[in-house]
Amino acid sequence: MKKNNFHIIGVMSGTSLDGIDLAEINFDYFEKKWSFQILAAETVTYSSFWKDELREAIHYSHEKLERLDFRYTEKLSEEISKFIKKYNIPEIDAVCSHGHTVLHRPEKGLTYQVGNLPRISKMLGQTVVCDFRVQDVQLGGQGAPLVPIGDRLLFSEYDYCLNLGGFANCSFEKNGGRIAYDICPVNIVLNKYAEKLGRDFDEDGKLAASGKMDEQLLKKLNSLSFYTEKPPKSLGLEWVQSTILPLLEISEISSEDILRTFTEHIAVQLANQFSENTSVFITGGGTYNSFLIERLKDLASVEIIIPSPEIIEYKEALIFGLLGVLKLREEVNCLASVTGASKDHSSGKVYR
Repeated sequence: MKKNNFHIIGVMSGTSLDGIDLAEINFDYFEKKWSFQILAAETVTYSSFWKDELREAIHYSHEKLERLDFRYTEKLSEEISKFIKKYNIPEIDAVCSHGHTVLHRPEKGLTYQVGNLPRISKMLGQTVVCDFRVQDVQLGGQGAPLVPIGDRLLFSEYDYCLNLGGFANCSFEKNGGRIAYDICPVNIVLNKYAEKLGRDFDEDGKLAASGKMDEQLLKKLNSLSFYTEKPPKSLGLEWVQSTILPLLEISEISSEDILRTFTEHIAVQLANQFSENTSVFITGGGTYNSFLIERLKDLASVEIIIPSPEIIEYKEALIFGLLGVLKLREEVNCLASVTGASKDHSSGKVYR
């Protein structure tokens, strides 16, 4: 008989480089429905050294990437151990960790998350479920987004689940299947230009609100071919560096004006996704960008639901925790309707 109660730690590091999200979670499966309780959670911010390392990893040689993988696996192990000690967490069933994406080119059959070496299980002395994306790419999928299975199982009462992290992605039910895809870059671009102005991020969107919109740049951004492609589709740092940043840099406008224009671009692309009079459940760090949320409200006739800070900030750690639990139960945790893989499957590696 399958186990129905799990006490786990979910771990996530996103492309916006905010830090490592850690969450202690109880999951219960009762009457064919999953419920959860977040018992403790925190984000360990990255030092400027680690931000630079993870940002630059896209350019590393294979040997240099392997060395980074080893060091990052050790760092994750250390931070998870500190978290367990700090919150005096008793025996757990598993640590379910995403690692950090440094390469994502599914069209070339490539996705690479550092921090998923077997060493992590040895260092922690725990069962670890990790490396969730590789198998999906091997099955012809995008390897992303993976969160929609959690949207379906934990947040089914909303028409759309929208996450505003390094990138925006949404998921929803259509014709009995879950559809999900990346929409556009968000904090991966906004944070970069906030940093040029001496801030880690654009708090409440105030910097963007102080800038002027460049209509010509906005038009170029909105006409990029990715936005007319049909899902499944996903974005990575590579696309931002090759396509978005050159457009922003040749505009020769101030960082404030870039932030204003790019925030409008995000709002336009988000508004294009939703049918009228539907409910949109929003999570991720971008939820706190009140200027962006106001622009979205102005452009889309939808009901916007913003949950507790705990869920806004730790939903991805929560859902990767659930992906790990589903893997331990040998159940589907990756949907072909979302990623374009050849079949639904149970993805991830288990180190005991």
